[in-house]
Amino acid sequence: MTDIQNTLSAMAKDLYEVGAIDKTTLRQFDPHSLPPVPHYTAKQITAIRQTLGLSQSVFAAYLNVSDRAVKKWEQGEAKPKGATLKLLSIVERKGLDVIAL
Repeated sequence: MTDIQNTLSAMAKDLYEVGAIDKTTLRQFDPHSLPPVPHYTAKQITAIRQTLGLSQSVFAAYLNVSDRAVKKWEQGEAKPKGATLKLLSIVERKGLDVIAL
């Protein structure tokens, strides 16, 4: 980040701490304030899917991945990455309705 960006980021954090701006506004100024995307174990992925009451193939369709990918995640042979990892995080926190069309 540039000096200007660093200054704006620091100012936004200070304003958030004193209650002058909310979290949404803070994120507009400071991308580093976004929460980190968690990494999931095979058991956690299985638990998310089972909590939703979905088969591996239906869960895969919602995440726009192959059912083979979900199977590998749940067996610990592979790990979700990138946008799929973010989608898993969203589904875990907010439910399936937020990504369902």
